[in-house]
Amino acid sequence: MGYRKLGRTSSQRKAMLRDLATSLIVSERITTTEARAKELRSIVDKLVTLGKRGDVAARRRAGRTVRNVEILNEDGTTQDALQKLFGDIAPRFEDRQGGYTSIKKLGERRGDGAELVIIEFVEGAVATTEDAE
Repeated sequence: MGYRKLGRTSSQRKAMLRDLATSLIVSERITTTEARAKELRSIVDKLVTLGKRGDVAARRRAGRTVRNVEILNEDGTTQDALQKLFGDIAPRFEDRQGGYTSIKKLGERRGDGAELVIIEFVEGAVATTEDAE
């Protein structure tokens, strides 16, 4: 079997993974379960590869997956998640051949014992100036 079903129908699973991918692009770090993160990793890696290509066809193809979410920047301007993927995230990984995300384990969730993890971009969330201070 090539993928995890995550206990959902195919349309529910696609919608959930689209939402998780968009959230990861917007915030560059999210907390989720291990199974969801492992499935999300392959989708986000493909999106970053499309972002590195940067042509119109790649932008349209990535637009099928990434939701239309507005992001308010620090300088007061707005951009959507697709613009952030192609303008901010993909150029960071120009010299990298793959493995754009990392998964760090947090422990078990108290309610049901599911393994929680943080999934983040390798160079993105780690190298910010706010985390260093």
